[in-house]
Amino acid sequence: MTFYQELQVNQAGSKKIIRESASQREKLYHIAVYLTKIAITVAFCFIFVSLYSLGFGADNSIVGVVVLLYLLVFRSAHLCIRTGQSTLLLAGFFGIMAVGPHAANLAGPVGGLFINAAAIALLILFGCHEPRMFNQSTLVLGYLLLYGYDVSGHAYQMRLFGLAVGALLVCAVFYGNHRGNAYELCAGDILPAFDLRHPRSKWQLCQIICVPLVLFLAELSGMPRAMWAGIAAMSAILPAMDDMRYRVRWRIIGNIAGVCCFLALYFLLPSSIYAYIGVIGGIGVGFSAKYGWQAVFNTFGALAIATSAYGLKSAVGLRVAQNVFGVVFALLFCLILHRLFARWERSAS
Repeated sequence: MTFYQELQVNQAGSKKIIRESASQREKLYHIAVYLTKIAITVAFCFIFVSLYSLGFGADNSIVGVVVLLYLLVFRSAHLCIRTGQSTLLLAGFFGIMAVGPHAANLAGPVGGLFINAAAIALLILFGCHEPRMFNQSTLVLGYLLLYGYDVSGHAYQMRLFGLAVGALLVCAVFYGNHRGNAYELCAGDILPAFDLRHPRSKWQLCQIICVPLVLFLAELSGMPRAMWAGIAAMSAILPAMDDMRYRVRWRIIGNIAGVCCFLALYFLLPSSIYAYIGVIGGIGVGFSAKYGWQAVFNTFGALAIATSAYGLKSAVGLRVAQNVFGVVFALLFCLILHRLFARWERSAS
């Protein structure tokens, strides 16, 4: 494996290479490659999002985050659909993100519930046909981030331009990297393949109904940052219930641990570098292969932003409450829905 090829390996793969090193010298080399990869990734992310902020306004830095997320994921991930059609679908997903989040915010909680459900249904059905790809962690996450950081007026016009540029970048990279791959599935095969007797379709239905419902209930109760609850629910909903229980448990533990670490940094570090706590979290995520640790470090960036808007105490309370509500509601919702499916299947047979 060349130096460049090893840079392409994910966190879990890099750690496995380091563990299986035959000598101390080889181990140190692989550690150096791993640290180089983290440094390059963090630097690229920082520069990319900064350029987006400069080009499309500070209110649209989140667009840079979403476009960056798409680029990092879909340069290697795919939709399991023919490459040309997948490229068009990705462009369509950017269209959904351009219109859906803003329209849902304008429509209020009730109208937003139906708009979010329709938008997430399209993302899940056509972008997440293979659950093992975890494409929902990119597609639905991007949608929810734009929903949570909505803008209006001139800033929204600039957001549309930013998303258009992002769509061109992502589609070009995706098509260039995947055009040599052969996928049998067509976009027209997706809806006929939806069958509630299949575990994939049950999982998709849980995502489509539960995530918008969590957003709706969080907003109805007057809690700010409803997107946190939606993201937590999306992240926890998996096809297998045992995997869901694992994620629910570690999402809660990880967020509480993340809050504690954030508070320690907040009180120990000088106020002049508070803005960099989110960067520390980003680096931590880069080192994390396990879901629980990712939940810990993801908390840093979220709290770094929320603290400036709501104050430290409110931001911490909101973060824990929204995440616990999101994952617990998702688990209970999916348990009930799966039992209803099982009863329906028994009666049908």
